[in-house]
Amino acid sequence: MRVLEQKVFRIVFDRVFGRRGKGSRALDDTPRVRILLRALVSSWLWLCCFTHVAQAQELTLWHAYRGAEQETLEGLLNEWNKRHPDARVTAQPFAPSVYSSKLTNDIPQGNGPDLFIAAHERVGDWSQTNLLAEWSDEDASWSDYHPTTIEALVYDKKRWGLPLSYKSVALFYNTELVQEPPDTTDALIAEAKKHTDAKNKRYGLVYESTNMYMHAGWLFGFGGEIFDEDGNFILESKESAGSLTFARSLIVEHGVVPEEADGTLVSHLFNSKQAAFAINGPWFLGELDKDLPYAIAPLPIISATGQPAKPFLTVEAAFVSGKSEHPKRAREVALFLAGKQASITRAVDGRQPVANLAAYKDRRISEDRILMTFRRQLDASVPMPNRPEMSSVWEPTNRALRRVMRGAVEPDAALTEAKALFEVFQRPPPKERSLAPLITGLILLLLAALAIGARRFVREDMWPQVKANLPAYVYLAPAILGMMILIVIPFVVGSIVSLFVHTQGSFTFVGLENFWRIITSQDYGVTDPLSFYFTLAVTVMWTAINVFLHVSIGMGLALLLREPWLKLRGIYRVLLIVPWAVPNYITALIWKGMFHKQFGAINGLLDAFGLEPVSWFSKFSTAFAANVTTNTWLGFPFMMVVILGALQAIPRDLEEAAEVDGATWWQRMRYVTLPLLRPSLVPAVVLGTVWTFNMFNIIYLVSGGEPDGATEILISESYKWAFERQNQYGYAAAYSVLIFLVLLAYSASTGQLKTSD
Repeated sequence: MRVLEQKVFRIVFDRVFGRRGKGSRALDDTPRVRILLRALVSSWLWLCCFTHVAQAQELTLWHAYRGAEQETLEGLLNEWNKRHPDARVTAQPFAPSVYSSKLTNDIPQGNGPDLFIAAHERVGDWSQTNLLAEWSDEDASWSDYHPTTIEALVYDKKRWGLPLSYKSVALFYNTELVQEPPDTTDALIAEAKKHTDAKNKRYGLVYESTNMYMHAGWLFGFGGEIFDEDGNFILESKESAGSLTFARSLIVEHGVVPEEADGTLVSHLFNSKQAAFAINGPWFLGELDKDLPYAIAPLPIISATGQPAKPFLTVEAAFVSGKSEHPKRAREVALFLAGKQASITRAVDGRQPVANLAAYKDRRISEDRILMTFRRQLDASVPMPNRPEMSSVWEPTNRALRRVMRGAVEPDAALTEAKALFEVFQRPPPKERSLAPLITGLILLLLAALAIGARRFVREDMWPQVKANLPAYVYLAPAILGMMILIVIPFVVGSIVSLFVHTQGSFTFVGLENFWRIITSQDYGVTDPLSFYFTLAVTVMWTAINVFLHVSIGMGLALLLREPWLKLRGIYRVLLIVPWAVPNYITALIWKGMFHKQFGAINGLLDAFGLEPVSWFSKFSTAFAANVTTNTWLGFPFMMVVILGALQAIPRDLEEAAEVDGATWWQRMRYVTLPLLRPSLVPAVVLGTVWTFNMFNIIYLVSGGEPDGATEILISESYKWAFERQNQYGYAAAYSVLIFLVLLAYSASTGQLKTSD
């Protein structure tokens, strides 16, 4: 800057003042003039710099990429920033699990990005809540992109994003086992049978057969549809039923697909060369062993219809925020990322199947067999519906698939039930009510609380006590503040949310309507698994059985471990605490695998004794037993530790005296040991009851509510209403308040019983 200042000063001085003739005094020799002129030049230069900085635009881009995709994106943005110093873009990554909710919550408040990259399936929701800026015909050269990727971004006859890449499933096959991929499903079945040996746990084809996303290829290949042009749910058709019958035949008639296959099992079987074919998407590439010989082909033609299997297509697009302050610049960044050169970089370095058609002319992409396979699959794919109703499709359709796969119902009946369940989730929201009663009630409640507190404060003359114990209150202040922030405020907010209904990103006050719907079971019968009363009964039974087993097993082990004649007691105590020390979600996943019908260790033991394997999650009794077994394994160590500690405080002299008086073991336990254990045991039982009543992880990870939601408990049902059934947050919050009231009543009754004793 100093060198520039001197050059500008010399130029300005020479141009404005010039030089005098020989013998005259030059103006630049005048100190005052030089100082004044230099000050003016310096001020002018700094003003220009600040004006340039002020005009530079800072844009923010949000994404949920990881690994090579993230590195490639950041590299492209660095290139953009070098070319456009006046419009710099900062990338901010988020965890995929919170990304969608972050966008939904922050953009309406004006705290979101200028543009973001996301999958297209929520375009309907986002466009209706003004999260997205519309793209016109003039904003981009739409012919540069594959028409199917553009179709995915159209909602209400408007375009809402610019396609970057896409994902769909395809057919993976082991090249050591299969030379050429089959063209038809008949050929696929014939080839898969050659590599199937159920006794040795080898299968010709593996995929998640009870997942609608994976089943979509068969569904659309048979001519089925999910929605019509008006958004009506039309999955209930003979074509859809035909796809379910075909999927069932792969397991029952042909035996080439394993039962209860999840993503982990699919990856394990294919990597261990126990499966010849696998149906999966681009994300599967990161799970494959480096030394595994494999190739990819498009899904085969359905032999029964002559149509290709058409999987769901997910399009990742660049969206301009509806709240962006620089929408024009944001579109320019999106066009840069979706352009030919950037698309080539994303395809080659980021391993993304890109939407820009010109990129496939690059030799590095055209000779890449993996990318070109997904490109061919793109021509035979169906964009996942971006309607808001789509979020209510997954649970009913997945439930229908599970029921058909295990032979519980016929496909037609399963689809009829799916439609009925979809309509329950899509029921119209309650009518809006006035907020005045709520506000008035809260104000009156607050005033009443203040009046009662002030009256008691004055009546009991509490100020001297407060003044005398002021240091104690100071020490307790951090704990009180923490309790307020972590417990009281969230509870109050949740209670208030239970009086509202959430639709299209906004909350509407409906009073006690959510509670009324839950208590009266308006949309389903009392004995239906969706009913609050059915779920409450299951929850109470679940809690009672678990707590009984926890206390019984814990007490038995504690009584044994206190005996002096038992050798290596310290080692046993450490080993028995291990189930409690391991995070419960890890334990839940381990037990989930052990209960697998075909690959689980428990059925392996049954088979060793000549017994038939059990499909643990096909019946309520066995699924409930699996949940209880897992939670018992997790819960007994806590009770054992509490009881063992309490037993150490009981003098053995009392028991010996009772034994001398002729008391039996049971009489000593009943009249001596148990009464002395009660002060420690009752709080532990109350705490264990509350924990078990709300043991979400076990239900969600082990049985998943199977069969048909029958093993759900109140807390897992509340979660599903909030996050898997059209985001009915108010209804879920009402469930949570009712859970609190049930536990409050239980704790109060337990406290009264203890007081009466």
